Amino acid sequence: MVEQLQKQGISDDNVLKAMGEVKRHWFLDSALDALAYEDRALKIGAEQTISRPSTVAMQSQLLQVQSGMKVLEIGTGSGYQAAVLCKMGAKVFSIERQKSLFDHTKPLLAELGYRVRCFLGDGYQGLTEADYGPYDRIIVTCGAPGIPDGLMAQLKVGGIMVIPVGGEDTQEMLRITKTGENERKEETFGDYSFVPMLGGRQMR
Repeated sequence: MVEQLQKQGISDDNVLKAMGEVKRHWFLDSALDALAYEDRALKIGAEQTISRPSTVAMQSQLLQVQSGMKVLEIGTGSGYQAAVLCKMGAKVFSIERQKSLFDHTKPLLAELGYRVRCFLGDGYQGLTEADYGPYDRIIVTCGAPGIPDGLMAQLKVGGIMVIPVGGEDTQEMLRITKTGENERKEETFGDYSFVPMLGGRQMR
């Protein structure tokens, strides 16, 4: 899988090392073991999916994580992306709004030895508690209709957010660098397809 990721443009050694060490099948139902290392999204329940390995690697590379950085993840899902970020040396705070996924993934990450601070809540709001933020990096693992103001407010000046923005079917991957309290630089990195980001809806 790592060799395939290199062919797809992943060059960050820290990302490649983490992707090689974090086993994707740990985060899937055992019935999907035969498909675990194919470059495809797979269903994980609650109408959510685990992203393609190439997508996880690309978002991780765009994030430019350095050891010790505080990273806020919106959409814990299976826990795979959070585990990769942990392996890269990040201090990960992750929000999931689907209670069934939260109840499964939080103990799974702990069992596997990944120290992720997991929260059940609305990712649009981020984590407003002053004890946690602001964050060096923010990663959004679902398709957002726009850039949430609440998340930008929790990003440090000089920090980076990686977020897919667009409609329900296709989004454009953005890397946003916060250059000042009310200033930012945006870069685009192609089209992707994520499940929609849900905001203001009841969790289940």
